[in-house]
Amino acid sequence: MRRIVIAGGGTAGWMAAAAIARTLGPVVELTLIESEAIGTIGVGESTIPPLVNYNRLLGINEADFMRATQATFKLGILFDDWKDLGTRYFHSFGLTGKDHWSAGFQHFWLHGRAKGHDAPYEDYCLELAAAVQGKFAHLPDDRLNYAYQLDSGLYARFLRQMAEGDGAKRIEGRIARVELDGESGDIAALVLDGDRRIEGDIFIDCTGFRALLIEGALHAGFEDWSHWLPCDSAIAIQTPNVGPPTPYTRVMAHDAGWQWRIPLQHRTGNGLVYCSRYLDREPALERLLGNIEGDPLTEPNFLRFTAGTRRRQWHRNCVAIGLSGGFMEPLESTAIHLIQRSVLRFVRMLPAGRVSERDIAEYNDQQMQDMVQIRDFLVCHYKVTNRRDSPFWRHCAAMPIPDTLEQKIELFRETGRVFRRNEELFAENSWVQVMMGQGVEPESYHPIAAKLRDDELDRLLRMIRGQVADTVASLPDHQSYVARYCGAEVPQAA
Repeated sequence: MRRIVIAGGGTAGWMAAAAIARTLGPVVELTLIESEAIGTIGVGESTIPPLVNYNRLLGINEADFMRATQATFKLGILFDDWKDLGTRYFHSFGLTGKDHWSAGFQHFWLHGRAKGHDAPYEDYCLELAAAVQGKFAHLPDDRLNYAYQLDSGLYARFLRQMAEGDGAKRIEGRIARVELDGESGDIAALVLDGDRRIEGDIFIDCTGFRALLIEGALHAGFEDWSHWLPCDSAIAIQTPNVGPPTPYTRVMAHDAGWQWRIPLQHRTGNGLVYCSRYLDREPALERLLGNIEGDPLTEPNFLRFTAGTRRRQWHRNCVAIGLSGGFMEPLESTAIHLIQRSVLRFVRMLPAGRVSERDIAEYNDQQMQDMVQIRDFLVCHYKVTNRRDSPFWRHCAAMPIPDTLEQKIELFRETGRVFRRNEELFAENSWVQVMMGQGVEPESYHPIAAKLRDDELDRLLRMIRGQVADTVASLPDHQSYVARYCGAEVPQAA
């Protein structure tokens, strides 16, 4: 397994190349094949906190990385019009309040509300309060949880430079066909235009939706989830910043899907996600153009997709990473995270000799678990809502949902409890914020909350709110902090 060949560049290809080259170095011969003539999707601009650790694992200097990718900080996502028209809530990173080992903070907050405390749940979260006030700074002990809003094309370029510096070899060319071994059925080589032949021991498919290796050659199969996630189209466009970039992504629901707004240092990324059964392409573009700030800097990028996952993301001697392995809309900014998880999992399971079927089975099981858990979290946004104002939202209200999600929602509705299973990406506080933000009101809470006397409960709630308010008051504004810490003097072309 010495020769590793990555098919395709973009964010997925170069995230894989950078991690493998930095981690394994001369132990492997790493080759990446990409064609400048083939564009990349390039709209994964909003990320979640695990990317901070990914960059640290690779020894990446944060300020250099942010400067190169024109990145801003991100403390969460603001959701507009999801529960009802005219409502909004914030899904922040980090924790809200202080948990007890027996029960999450929401139980104490619910008890406090029953006792007459009227401060909203949001007042107890540092990341949320900082975000809505446009504040940010690095705090001791990583007390402020954050991610990045970045230019994914510039991120790929940054990682390419790093990977090539660590010994990765890039070959320019278009893959004409995939050559299989007649005996084993494994991939033997990739044949490029001009009959150049690139042999390898293990191949990583980063060819995007085309999935040339994992599906085109090896027929791994695809599990369609569009009956739960009906949006199948998107339009992306870039605009100039018309104000200070906020330390959060904005997600606005409309009558057939939703729209994103992601502020970077040098521009804002915008996009409309929609279901083509309920909205045609031209009205969708008109809607997007009517709800952006500033004149477009780019031509619209039209995308079609099917939500779902490859049944086997590792099949024979091929591993699919990125869009070739599956796709779920970027509602909770999970695209780059799924690439990261796949890359690190592959590095951990890289065989020394013969590929172990046990490794393959374990890898696929873990990947599927990641995909299913993220799928359920996304479906929750569509199902748990009061909106019935359009055919799209009435369809979402009526659609059956996975049993795993039904259990999570109803458990919270009845008891206020949420349990995180098997290193699930979205922890308890994420589920609490989204379900309460979209209208799920717990009918009861843990009895331990009633253990506090009224004066003790009052003191606890006031203390937490005060700590949040005092910390946020001490923070600088986000834009000035970015300018000092990682500001890029000359904007780079995307």
